[in-house]
Amino acid sequence: MRPKYIKDLRQKRHGAARAVTLAAAAMTLGACTLYGPPPSDGGGIGFREARFNDISAMREYRACRDEALELDHQARSTGNAGRYLASARLIEKCESALGPDVNGIAEDERVRAYALSIQNYIRGGDLESARNNLQTFQAAFPGKDLYYADGSSFIDTTRVLLGQVQNHDLGPYSTLNVNDGLKTEMRRVAYWRKN
Repeated sequence: MRPKYIKDLRQKRHGAARAVTLAAAAMTLGACTLYGPPPSDGGGIGFREARFNDISAMREYRACRDEALELDHQARSTGNAGRYLASARLIEKCESALGPDVNGIAEDERVRAYALSIQNYIRGGDLESARNNLQTFQAAFPGKDLYYADGSSFIDTTRVLLGQVQNHDLGPYSTLNVNDGLKTEMRRVAYWRKN
């Protein structure tokens, strides 16, 4: 049989260990509330639901856009104006299906696709739709422009092709960021209009 003082010593150690454990747990739990509630980063259910909706909308947009790009590829290989127009209309439909809630998502992809729709309207011969889409492009993506491999501006080139540069003198074409071949052709047209 053990002496009573050893049993008391064990009980005191066990009680002290329990007290230290409870104190540590209380401090740990208390530390969680020392600084207040964690900052809200929108990580709640509403945020996740909105993010899921954004991802779903972009998935649908990309599927629609890929279909339009396939029509564009077919139009390039056959030279069919109707396919260019179908591709342009489909890209326009894809963009309008997104709605205003997801305007800031994948903006670079959408800028390139919408610019392609404008080009395809021009290639298909529907200049009025190309003008309307250029206006929509500039309103939806303010300050955005694309640049061709030679460094010329998409917006300036499109404006020249659509006849939106009013003065057909040599000056306006010199100040625009337009392909040299297009400048030469527009100057030739301006010359023959005058002479």
